[in-house]
Amino acid sequence: MIATEQVSGAPSFRSKSTLLRNGRVRAAVRRCWPWLRLLVAVGILAALAWRLGAGAFVAGLRVITVPSLLAAVGIGFLTTLFGAWRWCLVARNLGLPLKLGTAVADCYRSVLLNSVLPAGVLGDVHRAVDHGHRSGDLGRGVRAVVLERFAGQLALAVAGLGALMAYPALVTAVLPGRGLVVVVAVLLLAVVALLLARASAAGRRVWATALRDVRRGLFARRAWPGVALLSAATVVGNVALFVVAARVAGVTAPVAQLFPIMILTLMVMGLPLNVGGWGPREGFSAFAFGAVGLGATAGLTTAVVYGVLSLAACAPGVLVLFRRRPGQGSPGSRAVRYPAKDSTRLASSALPLAADASDGRPTTPEVVYAATPSVSR
Repeated sequence: MIATEQVSGAPSFRSKSTLLRNGRVRAAVRRCWPWLRLLVAVGILAALAWRLGAGAFVAGLRVITVPSLLAAVGIGFLTTLFGAWRWCLVARNLGLPLKLGTAVADCYRSVLLNSVLPAGVLGDVHRAVDHGHRSGDLGRGVRAVVLERFAGQLALAVAGLGALMAYPALVTAVLPGRGLVVVVAVLLLAVVALLLARASAAGRRVWATALRDVRRGLFARRAWPGVALLSAATVVGNVALFVVAARVAGVTAPVAQLFPIMILTLMVMGLPLNVGGWGPREGFSAFAFGAVGLGATAGLTTAVVYGVLSLAACAPGVLVLFRRRPGQGSPGSRAVRYPAKDSTRLASSALPLAADASDGRPTTPEVVYAATPSVSR
């Protein structure tokens, strides 16, 4: 009997040790990830300064004018308004209250924090958690922001695919040799990883919740026309800001030639390897401009100008960064409280997004859906 108990208990001991070891590995990865991201971003900028000289960075700061800053603020207001409107549509279709004025203020704060903090997503994290607490459903509030951001990235990807199809020569110029094969292989590996994740029981629950929210928040009959139109408008606004940056940097190439490069640069900016947006954007812009014959220095200067103009575009977020909402933190006022739902209580104990800047975990739909509870019908 004793031997049987020892034998039967051995697999349990090994499984516990395996879980402990895996937990330590994940903790080590989380600790190293912010430093790795910082090293990659700084390494790209240092390589550009060594190869092209620091003059391109200085020129990008020197050529900025007051009219270009005012244009950036105006374009930034429109793109922020479009993004906030899209968020309202998604949230309301998921059953969450959200006013447009509140959404605009939250989006300004979110864009500002994304621009000045590491990882580039901490502003969206704050916006998602804050709205989830206010609405009384933390899980659904987080998923509303994830879907809103996914709609914007999907519109950008569609625009990028259209640009590549319209200018196939750009593919061979930007991805010479085996570069295209590497990109396709990475995409196939990502698809295989998603299929494997879906095969597990937890993965099936995640996918079921995700698909239900996508149908309700993005592809419902009363949601998808507005979401698609507003997503296209935000892409146009970002490209317009890039065109302003190119003209300020002295690039006189027609917009039709610059459009595919700018779309691809905007897509590269989404990589979680930047520091406040800097790093991969400058590297890819310099490489792409040089590949199509516009000059790598011109591409780097354009990216630097765009980085400064994008900071100016989100500068109004300072006005709402420390603003207190009515009934929030003021003595004698009564805060509006919503009844806490089960999803709020469950998600508050193991929220994957409750991380500070040193954590540096990228916010992906899979992470959010895996750790937040299912939305009740």
